[in-house]
Amino acid sequence: MEFVHKSVLFDESIKALELNENKIIADGTAGGGGHSKEIAKTAKRLIAIDQDPDAINVLNERIGALPNVTIVHDNFSNIKNIVSDLGLCGVDGVLLDLGVSSYQLDNGDRGFSFHQDAPLDMRMSKEGLSAYDVVNNYDEKSLANVIWKYGEEKFSRSIARKIVEKRQEKPIETTFELVDIIKSSMPAKELKKGHPARKTFQAIRIEVNNELGRLEDALDGIFDSLNPGGIVAIITFHSLEDRIVKEKFAEWTRGCTCPKEFPICVCGNKPKGELLFKSKSPTEEELKDNPRARSSRLRAFRKY
Repeated sequence: MEFVHKSVLFDESIKALELNENKIIADGTAGGGGHSKEIAKTAKRLIAIDQDPDAINVLNERIGALPNVTIVHDNFSNIKNIVSDLGLCGVDGVLLDLGVSSYQLDNGDRGFSFHQDAPLDMRMSKEGLSAYDVVNNYDEKSLANVIWKYGEEKFSRSIARKIVEKRQEKPIETTFELVDIIKSSMPAKELKKGHPARKTFQAIRIEVNNELGRLEDALDGIFDSLNPGGIVAIITFHSLEDRIVKEKFAEWTRGCTCPKEFPICVCGNKPKGELLFKSKSPTEEELKDNPRARSSRLRAFRKY
């Protein structure tokens, strides 16, 4: 299967990086190379990073021969070490396009999609904890917590209870087995409000890949890796990711934190940078072409 991914907010994110021929840019989620290929046309150097071995193979085929491109098989949360290992003092821009790629969703073997029957997997790196492990080994309380915390699924407890009940008969091995369990855990009227498995699959995927933890770990490393004037642009796909990015950007742009009643500032805290814009969402035109972009949001920050 060809690695195809429709890059969301493509023009907006490329523009946010303010590319020129003197800049070194890191694409932390290079995937099929959509953003990376465009960045490489202008930037002095591109560091294309991805944790998915399938993506690395595709990147090598599509842009690996370009003289200004370095491809790194790693997770973007290690960006500070990646930059250091390449002998660089810093980079002038970082792009993150978070979430699961179209290729990962559409490739049935990967187990990300609730529309295709496949082994329960969901590992972006193809290593470590899998969806099978989560579904079959987590206790009922832990399962319910994951489904509620990362999926904001109001039927998390009944879904977790049903999963534990069913796996006592036999291990839950495929995506469709899990979908059927989720459907049987909800009132009939809820089955008409979008796909009933969407939130639970999102939650399990986030847990398997430690997506929020890796994002939190990455942000300070990204800041430290930016040269003065460097820009980080991040595309998120759900409120949990966006909240982490929004709060971190707010922390970086915050000035004095002294109580209002203090006559003068004693904290000495100064903004570390500025927002390029509040946030951007896809246009109606883009949503018609790519409905998966519906929940995406772009935020960008420039370091002083």
